[in-house]
Amino acid sequence: MLWLALHLPLLPLEAFCATLSAQDAARPVALVADHRVVQVNAAAAERGLKPGIQRATALALAAELLIADGQPHREAREAAALLAVAHAALAFTPMVCLQGAQTVLLELQSSLRLFGGLPALQQRLQAALLPLGHRVQMAAAPTAWGAALLAQWHPRGQGDLVQGAHASSLAALQALLQHAPVHLLGPGREHGQALQGMGLHTLADLQALPRTGLARRFGEDLLDELDRALGRQPDPRRPLLLPAVFDSRLELFARADTTDQVLHGASVLLARLVAWAQARQARVAAYTLRLLHEKARQTVTPPTELRIELAEPSLDAAHLQGLLRERLGRLELIAPTLDLQLHCSQLVAGHVPNGELFPTRSSQAEGLTRLLERLRARLGDEQVLRLEAVADHRPEHASRTVPARGECSMAAANAPAAGIHPLLPLHQPVWLLPEPLALAERDDLPLLQGRPLQLLSGPERIESGWWDGDAVARDYYIAQAHDGALVWVYRGRLPGQPGEVTWHLQGLFG
Repeated sequence: MLWLALHLPLLPLEAFCATLSAQDAARPVALVADHRVVQVNAAAAERGLKPGIQRATALALAAELLIADGQPHREAREAAALLAVAHAALAFTPMVCLQGAQTVLLELQSSLRLFGGLPALQQRLQAALLPLGHRVQMAAAPTAWGAALLAQWHPRGQGDLVQGAHASSLAALQALLQHAPVHLLGPGREHGQALQGMGLHTLADLQALPRTGLARRFGEDLLDELDRALGRQPDPRRPLLLPAVFDSRLELFARADTTDQVLHGASVLLARLVAWAQARQARVAAYTLRLLHEKARQTVTPPTELRIELAEPSLDAAHLQGLLRERLGRLELIAPTLDLQLHCSQLVAGHVPNGELFPTRSSQAEGLTRLLERLRARLGDEQVLRLEAVADHRPEHASRTVPARGECSMAAANAPAAGIHPLLPLHQPVWLLPEPLALAERDDLPLLQGRPLQLLSGPERIESGWWDGDAVARDYYIAQAHDGALVWVYRGRLPGQPGEVTWHLQGLFG
């Protein structure tokens, strides 16, 4: 077996910073526990802050310091961030499990051939984790605990992704872990002072002592973890199950008074949504964002729901965020927003689109589909319409407008209407006037702008509508105006009043 460990050393600080607005995230931020700084961001490090200093000292060095200390729902916030990393890992192997509060483990032996080896798989995994915005330390080993220890203790390099040591065999793993500190083991942290007082600093020091004495003094758990890390006893793991529905919540650090602040927080949830959808080998067809508002004078403000439907399912986080930006651009917040919830249950399974050397009809239609989605997001679903054919011979009743929604609507718009043969010649114009225009006549010929029209073809007789009280009996002609334009005119066949106009202009040919 080959296990890959993903350790997130700055997860508590990163989970807190994800709730900040773009302006607040640029300020110095420190995670504080027991009045001491535990973690700092880059802006705080530039001011001289570092882990271990007192809280008062940190405030003296940076008066505008944001402190993450005793924040409510901290554990839930960090668990949601770690779960998103696990969802991204599930796109590469079904065997993914959590190790503690900051580490994700993947069993990759059966996936190496599919992805072209460990280096290629790590590159793909790095690209999937990048939108989540975490610093990740990677390490590989034959045992799950061994990989987790190497990822925590043996980082190499700098940046958001740090490649740790890689042990391809148990012998290599045991050699690497000889100098690992004792505090990496769970019981080692619990008995840290006692172990340090006995001069036990590394795992090699532990192995040099009698096992019975160590078990009697510190318990069996210490030796059990050591044996599982070194591969001396089995370490069964239960895989993480992927939920069928995505539902994630983000508590904002400060209330959001503008839609730009809401969009910044929603981008975190959208990155997690894409990771979940990739793990399900599907694309997002629609999602719903709920804005939970602040109470106003003891009155509970109902949440605002924004439903985004895509004309074509997508896994592009930037595209999903762009559609949400259009919707938020025409939204007026009824009250400041405190929490965001993102829900998605509509996925479409499908193959990943391939790159094309020559454009095809589907690739050319992609731009039109994206335009349709943006117009619907910006103007509203009821403002973006398409024509739909109706089985009626009367021209004014032969089509209707319906909202252009979803991929099926695009396909229906491009497909021929039912009952119309695609090879029949087009004898009717596409451009119809809102109301037929009455025309004068001379010598039984209709006049347009005072000049007679030349009848080219016809008559085409249409008699219909007797069932709904709007019966028509007309003879249609294709005529040519003096400037060469082709028009569509008709003459009524039903007897009318004396002097009643019988010729009408119905449409224009393009």
